Amino acid sequence: MKNILWHIFKKLSTLSLSISLLLIIATISIVGTVIEQNQNISYYQINYPINNQLLHYIINWKTIISLGIDHIYSNPCFILILILFFCSLLTCTFSNQLPSLRNARKWKFLQQTRHINNKAYFAKLDKISMCNMIYSLHHNNYYIFHKKNSLYGYKGLAGRIAPIFVHFSIILTLMGSLISLLGGFTAQEMIPEGEIFHIKNITQSGFNSKIPDNLTGRIKDFDIKYNKDKSIQQFLSNVIIYNNQGKNIKQKYIFVNSPLIFKGITFYQTDWKISSIRLKIGNSKIIQQPIVKHKINNQILWSCEIPINTKTHIILILTGLKDQISLYDTSNNLLISTNLDEKIVINNTTLQIFEIMTNTGLQVKTDPGIFITYTGFFVLMISIAISYVSYSQIWATGVMQNIEIAGFTNRATLIFEEDLINVQEMYTKHIWL
Repeated sequence: MKNILWHIFKKLSTLSLSISLLLIIATISIVGTVIEQNQNISYYQINYPINNQLLHYIINWKTIISLGIDHIYSNPCFILILILFFCSLLTCTFSNQLPSLRNARKWKFLQQTRHINNKAYFAKLDKISMCNMIYSLHHNNYYIFHKKNSLYGYKGLAGRIAPIFVHFSIILTLMGSLISLLGGFTAQEMIPEGEIFHIKNITQSGFNSKIPDNLTGRIKDFDIKYNKDKSIQQFLSNVIIYNNQGKNIKQKYIFVNSPLIFKGITFYQTDWKISSIRLKIGNSKIIQQPIVKHKINNQILWSCEIPINTKTHIILILTGLKDQISLYDTSNNLLISTNLDEKIVINNTTLQIFEIMTNTGLQVKTDPGIFITYTGFFVLMISIAISYVSYSQIWATGVMQNIEIAGFTNRATLIFEEDLINVQEMYTKHIWL
């Protein structure tokens, strides 16, 4: 049993396995980006039909549904690959990266400088003076170890930490993503202005997610800000959260990129629509008429047909909440334009529009692993900065009446050569003083 576990541990810690798993994750992510996620089955039947074309014969709605590609990021196979990648990185970090950092801090004397990497820089200096060599290296910020006629110095050990930081950052990011995937949920709500709402329309939930059933909210009001050219600048919803006793415990105007956060639950502003209008025809009571959205020549407008009497119908056109309301006959001739609360007469019948009813779109989401994920990104940024630090090593060995110098660095070769030239010049200078 011990041999089997050790064999599995060694396989997980190999770099080739980590790279292979990373490529698989990247490929699956590309597929999940190309194919829309979390749509209903009718969407896939329309956009990915089964026909004789080669592409649609291979990738069709049946294949997508049966393989779980419609929810690929919550697919158990994808989660299993993420867990394997997490374990691979973890074992690789503790079995390879951390030991290599410990080895980098050890002194490594060489009897002959030619024994090191053939990419190293070599030089030979006349006369032996280990004290001057130690002084020269110390002046250039090297950590120095001395044994008889041998010297070893290094600097930039932080550059060896960068790969470890990269591993830990990916581990933290994966851990946060898995926690969010298993413990979070997402809901989409389209709520009329002034109405009370509960979290009901769940679009995605993790295996261990907890959906609050006692949370009550209300959209107090909804507003749209326009630019000078009448294009939409921003739309805002005034969201109120109540406790079980109906007391207001949280309130905020939310808009895109400015959500409301309450006890780990985030309310995002995502969409809006005009749902209906409230109007009065003649002496009738106030009625609420549904309205339909259209897109014509890249322009959004809303319309509905209203019966003025048994013989006459008119078409009401809206282009925005703050624009005038246009009224047309069934032959598409403009009759009149009006504003809210303004009384007008059409065919001896009075018409008054009181209110444009709007719905605001909210995305309600919990993301329990977000802090860990952001920490992983932060560590990754630190590792990128640290990776620019060069790890440099210098060996000096006294041979006969000379000192042989060898040096090696993992990056910034020109700067390292300048360091070695400075060391040689300082050494020579102190020899002749």
